[in-house]
Amino acid sequence: MTLYASVLRLDRAAVKALRVTDLYSLHRVVYGLFEDVRSEAQKQASVPSGIQWVDKGGDHLCRQILLLSDRLPQTGEYGEVESRSLPDDFLSHRHYRFTVTVSPTRRDNQSRQLKPVKGREAIADWFIERAATNWGFCIDPARLQIDDVRVAQFKGKAERAITLQQATLSGYLTVTDPERFALSVASGLGRGRTFGCGLLQVVPLIEQPLF
Repeated sequence: MTLYASVLRLDRAAVKALRVTDLYSLHRVVYGLFEDVRSEAQKQASVPSGIQWVDKGGDHLCRQILLLSDRLPQTGEYGEVESRSLPDDFLSHRHYRFTVTVSPTRRDNQSRQLKPVKGREAIADWFIERAATNWGFCIDPARLQIDDVRVAQFKGKAERAITLQQATLSGYLTVTDPERFALSVASGLGRGRTFGCGLLQVVPLIEQPLF
């Protein structure tokens, strides 16, 4: 599968024209760049959209949204989109530096409801555990950083209130299962992917760093 990395740059005029105010409005802008290839039944069955994104922020002049997709985005009426395909060997390395924004949750054993994982240490433990069991890589705990933890509140479809905890982590990973790792990059990690969580941003390390 060919994957495309893109960056969407929105200047102040574009942000205003597109009414970008929260994660739901960013979701609307991002998904508007792509042809909708899923049926309603596939959406109800949570078939992946093939689209991942993360808000990289910016300054008062420009806001940047990083995208990873299984098809090329179209050029929208506002903003600027720059795309390139990932090299064939990009996911064939063993060691990577990474950054990711995730929405850490666990299912309560009694209520069966999803609950946010709270506290930096608990979030780190959750990420290390999920990486090893689900995502095809292991983490060096001593070099794992929790860069940011925040809670976003916004209204989704039909004005439904949504609360989403986000944590941004960075560090170094070692691939333990190449196929599962490639799937994790292509599909994203955890929940909240519709709203800008789960995009695993990786940079190959040709040689493992000494320190």
